[in-house]
Amino acid sequence: MAVFMNLDTTRAFAELRRYAEPPRLDTLLNAARVRACEVPMGGGLSFNWAACPIDAPRLAVLKALAAEMELIEKFRMIAKGEEMNPGEKRMVLHHLARGELAGPVVRAGRDYRAFYEGERRKIAEFAKAVHEGRIRGSSGKVFTTVVQVGIGGSDLGPRALYLALERWAKATGRFKLAARFISNVDPDDADSVIAQIDPAATLFILVSKSGTTQETLANENLVRARLAALGLDPAKHLVAVTSETSPLAKSPNYLASFFMDDYIGGRYSSTSSVGGAILSLALGPETFAELLTGAHEEDLLALEPELERNPALLDALIGIYERNVLGWSATAVLPYAEPLARFPAHLQQLDMESNGKRVNRFGEPVAYATGPLVFGEPGTNGQHSFYQLLHQGTDIVPLQFIGFRENQMSADILSEGSSSRAKLDANLVAQIVAFAVGKSDTDGNKHFPGGRPSSLIHGERLDARALGALLAHYENKVAFQGLAWNLNSFDQEGVQLGKVLAKKVLAGLDPAASGVEGALGAYAALLGLPSAGVANAARG
Repeated sequence: MAVFMNLDTTRAFAELRRYAEPPRLDTLLNAARVRACEVPMGGGLSFNWAACPIDAPRLAVLKALAAEMELIEKFRMIAKGEEMNPGEKRMVLHHLARGELAGPVVRAGRDYRAFYEGERRKIAEFAKAVHEGRIRGSSGKVFTTVVQVGIGGSDLGPRALYLALERWAKATGRFKLAARFISNVDPDDADSVIAQIDPAATLFILVSKSGTTQETLANENLVRARLAALGLDPAKHLVAVTSETSPLAKSPNYLASFFMDDYIGGRYSSTSSVGGAILSLALGPETFAELLTGAHEEDLLALEPELERNPALLDALIGIYERNVLGWSATAVLPYAEPLARFPAHLQQLDMESNGKRVNRFGEPVAYATGPLVFGEPGTNGQHSFYQLLHQGTDIVPLQFIGFRENQMSADILSEGSSSRAKLDANLVAQIVAFAVGKSDTDGNKHFPGGRPSSLIHGERLDARALGALLAHYENKVAFQGLAWNLNSFDQEGVQLGKVLAKKVLAGLDPAASGVEGALGAYAALLGLPSAGVANAARG
């Protein structure tokens, strides 16, 4: 049985801290190193760590750290269905939605792989009926648009994946329905989406595991009201993705219900029914199946014992060195691929909600830094935004580049002697080396210090299989880092306090009260929310 321990109690971490100065990237980086630091990933991708601050001695210590902390064995415990979410006393099964890694997971007579695969098939059959026009809206119109109504993991991951594959699906003839997303409880979000679609030809997917998510139910009520005002039957335009025990399950108010469970957290749910419903409806069930294939290929590599052949573990350990020894507090994800425009936003939730913790898995405070700040924007847009700080600012921010050799859609055109794709990839290559090597200049304003590390994930073309592998890589990286920090990466207590206080505000508070309630009431009054007496009178 693996032993769970804090990072700073290990011998290997004490050894790693001896390397408090990173190696010079301008002397480390060369053509031979670029070729040598290639690690195959799933989905036809590769992970290149040539511009990372890791040399042979540091790599040896990282291997020792992985062994001492039994990181692969702990990952295997996740895959086997052991209770790896101690805060909620739950298994962690998002990998199982795309394939078995360590044999069947059966609890209380349920084979969970069969359950997830059964929901995928149900969604595929439903999607086929919609595509063939056998399921239509209440006015008889064929569905041409699908809108996901959800927040957090019910929105960020599925939205990022849809946008990543929308152009590719159109180019390959797989595009079925246009997809839109409603997430913010701000009614301007929902009304803006509804104004751009034909509601009579739109299918809405309500996503809430509990069936009680405040923001999502508010948006559902808004959607139902807008449909009813147009003379449409909302029950013929909505499906639910929820748990089997929620009030939404098998309700006559929905065309169909597809299920998830408590063993797949929201930010890890894109390969479950949460992402499967909208991706299968919009881009076809075969596209979603290929995404799962790529994710499973990458998951299998997470169990590879050789560090140089395990891209997620290697990426995670490099991040541990950068965060806990070098003291770098942020990570930028920089996809040189416009379809991945919303992918960094998904990774923000994945990483910061998972490992933004100050206590270990036993609830005890840790004495070392944990999850980094994550941000990003597509290249080359980011170059004209925040790269100034990345190149010449006082903080060093490790960079994670993503790039592809081919476009998703049409053939390129030449401009000034080169194609747009060539210009994009030339900028990517140039930035990697510019950040690493820098440029000396007697004019301090034009001096680039270099020593800014980066990794590169690259492949031929961003398709469904490659995207699945990319998604799984980051999920597994985050899990490995959480295990190294001895955290519970699978709960999110940090989002609960605000929800509790919001309910108090909505119930009505006296702005003249003392302490916290008085402060809440005073702020509420600034925004025109009713005080306790007015709120109680309205309810009465």
